[in-house]
Amino acid sequence: MLIDYPPKPVAQIKQQLSGHRLEGFVPGGGPKRPFIALVGEAPGRQEVKEGQPFVGSSGQELTKMMKLAGLNRDDVYITSVVRSRPFAVRKVKDKRTGQLVEKHPNRTPTKKEVLAYAPLFDWEIQTVKPYVIVALGNTSLQRLLGSHLTVGEYHGKLLRSPIQEISVDHRGYQKSTQQYWVLPMYHPAAYLYARRLEPVVKGDWRHFGQWLKQQTRD
Repeated sequence: MLIDYPPKPVAQIKQQLSGHRLEGFVPGGGPKRPFIALVGEAPGRQEVKEGQPFVGSSGQELTKMMKLAGLNRDDVYITSVVRSRPFAVRKVKDKRTGQLVEKHPNRTPTKKEVLAYAPLFDWEIQTVKPYVIVALGNTSLQRLLGSHLTVGEYHGKLLRSPIQEISVDHRGYQKSTQQYWVLPMYHPAAYLYARRLEPVVKGDWRHFGQWLKQQTRD
């Protein structure tokens, strides 16, 4: 199930970010009241094309990792802190023709872009009410818990904490009144490009599966 977003905030965000190198809009999707929400950085090209989160190569890796924890996509809610695809513009030489061509690769969203989407992300979390939020990568982890945390240091460690919500003046963040379990995890793209991380990532997901079984027994 894809969530129905309130149209007014979406239009306001798009207007606020007019001129930024962003394309498309990909809503989150999953159960209405999920036990787990997976939060990524931003959609990629394939996600924008299909209109669903994590359906490209990173999504395929994520599905494999979830299985290690005894989960499938129907069990979880999946979203991202930015809903549009951030892209860069680069001039590269075509190997076949030797001519310069323009490419639009994915890029990391800026802090301003993450902040602009904050009201919508806050509304989404408050609407689906997950018990556990899995932060996939530094962008989502730092959006949730602050810029002082990194996945490299905290991956696989369950943290019980309030999360960041946009402040009243919309210039920064404040802590939520509600606490959540937050689990920092490496983004699937990280070990697609650094396969040395794969054993660590697999271990984190298996450990998460053991924790989930304990919650069920309790």
